[in-house]
Amino acid sequence: MSENLNPFSIAQAQLDEAAAVLQLDPQMHAFLREPMREFHFTIPIKMDDGQTKTFRGYRVQYNDARGPAKGGIRFHPDETIDTVRALAAWMTWKTAVADIPLGGGKGGVICNPRELSQGELERLSRGYMRNITRYVGLTQDVPAPDVNTNPQVMAWMLDEYESIMGHREPGVITGKPLALGGSAGRTPATALGGLFAIREAAKNLNLSLENATCAIQGYGNVGSFAHKLGSNQFGLKVVAVSDEFGAIYNENGLDPKAVSQHLRRNGKLKDCPNTENLTNAELLELEVDILIPAAIENQLTSQNADRIKTKIVAELANGPTTPEADNILNDKGTYIIPDFLCNAGGVIVSYFEMVQNSYQFYWDESMVHERLDKKITTAFNAVHRMSQKQSVDTRVAAYLVAVDRVAEAVRLRGWV
Repeated sequence: MSENLNPFSIAQAQLDEAAAVLQLDPQMHAFLREPMREFHFTIPIKMDDGQTKTFRGYRVQYNDARGPAKGGIRFHPDETIDTVRALAAWMTWKTAVADIPLGGGKGGVICNPRELSQGELERLSRGYMRNITRYVGLTQDVPAPDVNTNPQVMAWMLDEYESIMGHREPGVITGKPLALGGSAGRTPATALGGLFAIREAAKNLNLSLENATCAIQGYGNVGSFAHKLGSNQFGLKVVAVSDEFGAIYNENGLDPKAVSQHLRRNGKLKDCPNTENLTNAELLELEVDILIPAAIENQLTSQNADRIKTKIVAELANGPTTPEADNILNDKGTYIIPDFLCNAGGVIVSYFEMVQNSYQFYWDESMVHERLDKKITTAFNAVHRMSQKQSVDTRVAAYLVAVDRVAEAVRLRGWV
């Protein structure tokens, strides 16, 4: 039987496993398996050549029992509604495991931003917001950047929302530019939160991070910051990194500044001086202390998991490991830091941004990072203790912590 790679089916299967351990009421289980609300819409955009092109967009509000829905917006040519559903579900568990008063949501548009001019991208961003204005807001649903979206896209969406509503509401969007109410420390937050989690996992494994070898798949915002901060602040020796065109390797470690300069000049990592070119598949199978998948879903599967040679898999991407690969890696004794714990730094600092917007007082970066460290460390320890108490792997443990918190809120509200 072929492996099921549908992301929403995987998210549901992960929930099912946790529900069995929790002995969750069947009616509660059925309620938590499906999104509470989802929106499908079309966005007609006048292109630079005068033609009108219609794009398809989505917004899923998976569960808001613990607070307003929260989640990013992706612009990607391979976006699907099942990917958005899965990401919204994972956001629900992510905000719960981080113990912040938010629910889970996600959005996306099927498009290739690389084929759009700046003007077309702005019109698409504003068109997306026009479709969801009635359903978002500081007390309803708060979007944020995700794959192929950035602070500028958030600025356009914020302006469109405020223009329609006729009042200022900076907290409706997070990941904004600092000049429009963004938070200091938001850009590196996902990577930094993941590194704090890696630090805690290393303590439990008696692994020193000083010169511990590391490979990073994916060199976007998250992966590049994981390289820079991991090398400069945590002492990691990052020996391999990759982008969509391939990977580069140097057993003595890669200098993040040199790699970033090469990427800016050439548009891809391949052929970086003093490195060896590898494929993405080869990077994943390197023998390293820490493997950081920071790209897209379904990268560690039943097809390659038995060849993964690492002590820690730190999932900075969403859904990089399939359930079949989970079983193989856990049987090998690999310590997995599950995605919705490992990459929770972004939503934690987005929550901090909402708080700062609400009372119009802004923190400096050191305070943001200090509070992020405390939140991630507390969440990590809750999951680690649950794993030991219930004798389950770390992903199931993270679900047990998160699902129990969401289910309690649903019960208290009388929904189920």
